[in-house]
Amino acid sequence: MTRTTILVVEDEGIVAKDLQKRLLKLSYHVPAIAASGEEAIQIAETISPDLILMDIRLKGNIDGIEAAKEIQSHFDVPIIYLTAYADDNTLERARLTEPFGYVLKPFKEKELHATIEIALSKHKKERQLKENQKGLVTAVTRISDGVIVCDRQQLVTFINPIVEKITGYRQEEAFGKNLSEIFHIVPIKRDKINNIISESLQEDKAFLLEETTLINGENREIKIEYCQASIVNELGNLIGVIVIFRDMTERNLASEASKKHLEQEQVLAKLSEINQFKDEFLSIVSHELRAPLSNIRMAIQLLQNTGIAEHGQQYINILKAECDREMTLINDLLDLQKAELGTTCHFNPESLELQSWLPHVVDGFSARIQENQQTFKLTIPPEIPPLISDNTCLTRIVGELLNNACKYTAIGGEIAVSAQNDILTSITISNSTEIPATALPKIFDKFYRVRSSEFKKQPGTGLGLALAQKLTEQLQGTIEVESLNGWTSFTLKLNNLSVTSNQ
Repeated sequence: MTRTTILVVEDEGIVAKDLQKRLLKLSYHVPAIAASGEEAIQIAETISPDLILMDIRLKGNIDGIEAAKEIQSHFDVPIIYLTAYADDNTLERARLTEPFGYVLKPFKEKELHATIEIALSKHKKERQLKENQKGLVTAVTRISDGVIVCDRQQLVTFINPIVEKITGYRQEEAFGKNLSEIFHIVPIKRDKINNIISESLQEDKAFLLEETTLINGENREIKIEYCQASIVNELGNLIGVIVIFRDMTERNLASEASKKHLEQEQVLAKLSEINQFKDEFLSIVSHELRAPLSNIRMAIQLLQNTGIAEHGQQYINILKAECDREMTLINDLLDLQKAELGTTCHFNPESLELQSWLPHVVDGFSARIQENQQTFKLTIPPEIPPLISDNTCLTRIVGELLNNACKYTAIGGEIAVSAQNDILTSITISNSTEIPATALPKIFDKFYRVRSSEFKKQPGTGLGLALAQKLTEQLQGTIEVESLNGWTSFTLKLNNLSVTSNQ
């Protein structure tokens, strides 16, 4: 067991030696004796004693009281004063240093021993209490809830930084104010708060209240929830009240956001259900319309072969054109639905020589381009490598883009098709018509058509570009559009498909 180390501060040598001898007899460790206040300060710093016996009257520039004050400013060590006589002024000075006891000269051994042991015990408890208080203050300071402590008179004795932040009152401003001034809540009135606190002070009670509104120092309303409880000392006496509250603003915002998110998910689920129903409806209707239209087309072909008069033939041609238009619409609907569901036919990747493949696709539109007196330009570099892709699917995509170019290019306008290879293979179809910038983000939407007087007379359903985009994605490529300086360009960027890949 480690012995208690005591520093003796006494300027009379005989008294100091006698005191050391008595302390050693009582099993205390006395490694040094100081004869002045200055020496006491130096030795205390060196040996860090557990207790100091300090004579009040010392020779030198400072007395025992001044030495005690200096030591206490640097070390947490209990001090017992040794004194034979002191006037009232000296005793008052000594009291202000909060000594742990007094030993009167000439001292008795039992009295000395008892005073030392009481001082050591008291200091140990005080140190433990300070550590507990320090830990409690640290915890209360760091928690995210506001904490207010008030005494029996409902006067504030402590607030933590969260209270300062929420209420706008600093610790020094809040100290000594009535709790209701700092903690001003509505719709509960001040007198009701005081009644609740009074009940807490009369008996050990805790109150958990519902969410309410706090009015801070800036007269701003803040949603909070709070509780309060009595503070009881070790004797069971009620000595105050503690109020704990939290700002509910962020939680309420999060709750509201979560509620809105749930509502959005429900709306999206409903839209998805409606969309699925629409797709099923389109599929059924398309299949049901396809059969009678095929029969109508066949009947028109038979009528054309029966030698109808010239004016009758004109009506037959109108019927045939309208029938073909409706058949195209139905086929587009079915193909688009398959593309969206990923149920298109298995691809057959093959090597496509673009120098010969592109001219062959373009040839299908030559008559139409000549009829509209449009200028056509095809640019393919001779060194461009083959593209491994599905011939049928890619032909459909480029055909849709060329059909759009022919349809929306004015008579005498220009159409250009080009291909190049830079890591990816690019095919660009351009025409001398500009699309409004507001239309570009929606250009690939189903059933979307550009609202412009220039394009109003052109027939169409707005499914061609949507289908082209879906098919391009299935070919592991992308399609982009830009429109500026009087030109609109659609660019396909395509990867080579694996020969063994199936879509």
